[in-house]
Amino acid sequence: MTTVDRAQKLFTTSVSNLQVNRLVTRMVAGMLAAFPVALALPAEALQVRMTPANPKLGDTLSVFINVDNPGTAASPTVTSGDKTYPAFKITPNQYRAFIPTTPLQNSGKRTVRVSGDGQVQNLLVQVSDRKFPVQRINLPPGKAGVQATEYELKRVAELKALQTPQKYWSGIFTKPNAGRISTIYGVRRYYNGKFAKDYYHRGVDYAGSAGSPVVAPAAGRVALVGKVSQGFRVHGNVVGIDHGQGVTSIFMHLSRINVKEGDIVKPGQVIGAVGSTGASTGPHLHWGLYVNGQSVDPTPWRYQEFK
Repeated sequence: MTTVDRAQKLFTTSVSNLQVNRLVTRMVAGMLAAFPVALALPAEALQVRMTPANPKLGDTLSVFINVDNPGTAASPTVTSGDKTYPAFKITPNQYRAFIPTTPLQNSGKRTVRVSGDGQVQNLLVQVSDRKFPVQRINLPPGKAGVQATEYELKRVAELKALQTPQKYWSGIFTKPNAGRISTIYGVRRYYNGKFAKDYYHRGVDYAGSAGSPVVAPAAGRVALVGKVSQGFRVHGNVVGIDHGQGVTSIFMHLSRINVKEGDIVKPGQVIGAVGSTGASTGPHLHWGLYVNGQSVDPTPWRYQEFK
């Protein structure tokens, strides 16, 4: 092959490669034109905030997560410590998760980790300490040392574990009884002179008169009706309401029950009457509020809306 032939072949190859490159460029441009929306969309951005601003032990932490592309992402994951908390959609582009705090936990800084669509945000929250009073209770003979039955414990545990996707409640919770508050949330106790380790008063007591009405503080579904005759030795006659999304209420020591399991109740609807059944020293209502299985202070729920 002569030098001229070699030059002509090299020229022909170069032209051919240039044509291929131009063809590929046109094909890519066509693909980009065909799918402009998919490539233009930014990755989902997580915007996270928490309330209250200055929480203390016993408070319920609300974690709000805003997403840019709610239709293309799974529900965010919210974890704190070794626990994961469900995030429920409350608006088209916003999720909310509740994190309970209790008197048995340590105060101080804790990390809340929010994950979604490949993104992670770590938030640092300072939970302040809170001083809880100590109370000495003397139970009369026959009620001292009363142990809950296995059936009783099982039914109550099932109530507290509920995380129904539907949200029944709306707005603030109301008082379940007109009586004065006789025992606040979080009190530590001695029973007949013996300190109850790992115990705190998991609710609020109302010193209502015997037979006075007990009403639902918020809408929900009756998930538990228990009676002394069924083995509810400690709780007494009891009603449990599922408010939805991990929030449940329990009403103890009732003298009368006006609802049945499965009933949908409205705020202010009578569900029973104050009594002194179970482990009780006198007529009163015990109202416990549970968030994702943990007993929280009901009081903030009565003065601010938890969405």
